Amino acid sequence: RGRVRPKDREHVLDGLEAVRKRPGMYIGSNDGRGLMHCLWEIVDNAVDESLAGYADTIDVTLMENGAVRVKDNGRGIPTDIHPTEGVSAVELVLTQLHAGGKFGGGGYKVSGGLHGVGSSVVNALSTRLDVCVRQKGHAFRMSFDHGVATGPLTKMEETDRTGTTITYWANDEIFETVDYDYETIRARFQQMAFLNKGLTINLVDERVAA
Repeated sequence: RGRVRPKDREHVLDGLEAVRKRPGMYIGSNDGRGLMHCLWEIVDNAVDESLAGYADTIDVTLMENGAVRVKDNGRGIPTDIHPTEGVSAVELVLTQLHAGGKFGGGGYKVSGGLHGVGSSVVNALSTRLDVCVRQKGHAFRMSFDHGVATGPLTKMEETDRTGTTITYWANDEIFETVDYDYETIRARFQQMAFLNKGLTINLVDERVAA
């Protein structure tokens, strides 16, 4: 329960490997612009929750350890086991390309961003990704190593909050740089907040200045 079934696992791994071999096809380039595109992909999902009327705050942190953390207070990625795929919807969103089409019926929307690639591509291009979904009175947590789940989605501590937090480390063997430009991000978020009434985007840079 909550794991990729053996017959599907090879397909998932093939998809992730295709992304790693040709990142430019999915995020435009593997330079600083591609690095930023990954961040936009994750943030766009949170913005979609705002547009749907479920989130009003997005917290983005450039962490000292090289990771980026994106936290929203929306509904959270669905944690239920998908009826036909046999794994949690969280795992689907983060491992299967174009998984957004699997969530029909006006439910949780998985953004495609600029190229329609979504969170799975960011996961494929990261050495590590941690996700925490808060819904149904609990926090659900899961981690990935180079795009592959290290274990099933696990129900953890109780909480009355809702939302999704994704923390990821971009793969420095794929990207020419993993140094995020604060000013580029700040300007983009300022524009996004202006265009989305009622949305607050908080940006914190915890990196030590050179």
